Amino acid sequence: MPNVVVVGAQWGDEGKGKVVDLLTQHAQVVVRFQGGNNAGHTLVVGGQKTVLHLIPSGILHSGKTCVIGNGVVVDPSVLVEEIDALKERGFLKDDAQLVVSDNAHVIFPWHKLVDAYREKARGGSAIGTTGRGIGPAYEDKVARRGIRVRDLLHPERLRKRIDERLPAVRDELRELCRAAGEECPELDAARYHEEFSALGERLRPYVTDASLYLAGQVQRGARILFEGAQGTLLDVDHGTYPFVTSSNCVAGNAAVGSGLGPTTIDKVMGISKAYTTRVGGGPFPTELLDEVGDQLRKVGDEFGATTGRPRRCGWLDGVVLRYAARVNGLWGLALTKLDVLSGLKTLHICTAYELDGKRVTELPGDYEDLARVKPLYETLPGWDDKLAGVRDFDELPENARRYVRRVEEISGVPVTCVSVGADRGETVLLQNPFRS
Repeated sequence: MPNVVVVGAQWGDEGKGKVVDLLTQHAQVVVRFQGGNNAGHTLVVGGQKTVLHLIPSGILHSGKTCVIGNGVVVDPSVLVEEIDALKERGFLKDDAQLVVSDNAHVIFPWHKLVDAYREKARGGSAIGTTGRGIGPAYEDKVARRGIRVRDLLHPERLRKRIDERLPAVRDELRELCRAAGEECPELDAARYHEEFSALGERLRPYVTDASLYLAGQVQRGARILFEGAQGTLLDVDHGTYPFVTSSNCVAGNAAVGSGLGPTTIDKVMGISKAYTTRVGGGPFPTELLDEVGDQLRKVGDEFGATTGRPRRCGWLDGVVLRYAARVNGLWGLALTKLDVLSGLKTLHICTAYELDGKRVTELPGDYEDLARVKPLYETLPGWDDKLAGVRDFDELPENARRYVRRVEEISGVPVTCVSVGADRGETVLLQNPFRS
């Protein structure tokens, strides 16, 4: 049975949650393999909006198992709130529907404080983090001083881990607060121990060896859907560093972040908006600082699901898409928010850049070079028709079909799914990745 990875092919916010929700009906297991609650996947089913930050988007389907893999950093309080909110709405009726890796690392309050004060210290060169403590938690993981979900289930071990970590955190926070001219917040070890021991007990029914669980699912032939967070250009190795997240967002990390071998992955589906958006700092060649950019933001409701921050908007960047296709090994591309382009008389797609007077067709590896490029556009005619009722590709206006086909040619990847609205039903699936 094929196993499929879904990844963002831009700077995140591409509509991965909607596509994962759509594809979950063809899978038995859905896995989050990286990131944390800095991700916000928005789902609209029957007009009802759900925003998920940690639990995979497949949780709205009954009878499916959702796994939070070892590659995720988990804020237990956020996870418990998410579980409770889903149960109140009639979802997650069976605790067996959710599996949390015992090897996932935990976000503590001090991670959020360090995150916030570091951003203040950066001033005008701030990265634009969500302030959720994601980076400092991954930093502790790599430095081999992190606290894992398994530690929450053993109170004495947890007390020891907290007591070992806090002295160094206090020292760093004092320096950061002194630089900011602010009073240093108190770090209460006893309160943290009590609070996180209680959270560990709440999560105990879900915590297990997720790698072993998934291996068993593979052995019995279950179809597995891996749900990426953020996007390719935010990958810590392959993104526009240093304006990136703190984890690997590309498809190759699906194996590492879930505890399965790479040979278990069969197809990779990239998700791209029909235009481009970005949140936070960093280069954005096709950004529109005009009324068209404002229109895309307004019509597309381009405000972060996690932070509420307005997204930067611009024309579709074909150079970025080709890069994403290469580093992820994309099998197909889902093009979301095509409906947002309705009403624009003329559309533009960036096909290359100009850098120091030369035409460049590949993404520059240096973000400072990327910040200097001039996008080279191809112009296509727009369309006026609303797309909300479209359920078949041939029902799209001719110019919309022409736009989609040109995206295929520029990216080198077939468009296998087109989204024409926010609701689950407003999607045209041209090719199902779970079928040969």
